[in-house]
Amino acid sequence: MNFTQLTVFREVMESGSISQTAKKLGRTQPAISHAIKNLEQSLGLSLFERRGRRLVPVPEAQYLLVEATMVLDRLSTISGTMKGLRSAETGSLNVAVMPGPSAFIFPKFISNNIGEDANFQTTISSRSSPQIRELASTQSIDFGFSDFDGQEGKLPQYRSETISSDCFCVLHRDHPLAQAEAVTIADLDGESIGTLHGNHPFPRKLAQAFEQENASYVSPIEAQFFLPLIPFISLGHCCAIVDPLTVVTERELDISRGQVVVVPFDAPIRYEYATLTPLYRPLSQLATRVKESWMESLFTMIDDIGARAELGVP
Repeated sequence: MNFTQLTVFREVMESGSISQTAKKLGRTQPAISHAIKNLEQSLGLSLFERRGRRLVPVPEAQYLLVEATMVLDRLSTISGTMKGLRSAETGSLNVAVMPGPSAFIFPKFISNNIGEDANFQTTISSRSSPQIRELASTQSIDFGFSDFDGQEGKLPQYRSETISSDCFCVLHRDHPLAQAEAVTIADLDGESIGTLHGNHPFPRKLAQAFEQENASYVSPIEAQFFLPLIPFISLGHCCAIVDPLTVVTERELDISRGQVVVVPFDAPIRYEYATLTPLYRPLSQLATRVKESWMESLFTMIDDIGARAELGVP
């Protein structure tokens, strides 16, 4: 019993005619008759009674029709799925993204990228950058997007594509520096600066930058990511030095309701992102296409606000 025999059998059951089956399948009548005969021989029973030119199914044929239909429909589904995977149109995608971009930018990208008629399942997990690196190391995701961490450690089990870009200073619109074309570290000497929590590498980078300029670094407000700092800035409690994707998100969502302004730095402070792919989990064509599209979108968003996206760490 094979695929051809089951296909012929189902068509004969539906049409009750050798000639109609031959016409529909584009085969000769002797070929159809031969396929039915071979199927009956393999099963050891007759499936039809011959009444003139018509074939009348026996009860056992009705049972076989149900089973054959299930098998043929399943094979058709598998075939369609594999074709979709080859063309990167179907399948599943499992991505982990750090909290800031996962709140709006990345879901918007996925929504625009997959289109209205997409036929694949997408899972977007919001995780901290260390958690994303762990997920990539354990080969648990298709790819991840995180902050770059250049600390030395055990050999990672993932590939990292790093993008560096310029940071911005976010100020209340009534702040004396709000009208400046650019700010410097010295301008922020003694200012209350909202920043990321102490375990993140970026506050250490800022502290070093302030120390080099002999400026006082005051950070009374810390958060896991930059977006929660926007309400504090909009109420005048602090300013913040933020990554470009936070600026993109604020411009899209207007979290501050127009109460903050974004000013570039005279001597740019760079921020690094990383797109991570597991070493031992081969990417499907779908995942490859989406990841590459994300990298292109990331460059576009960063360059559109003048933050100078570059591959690698400066």
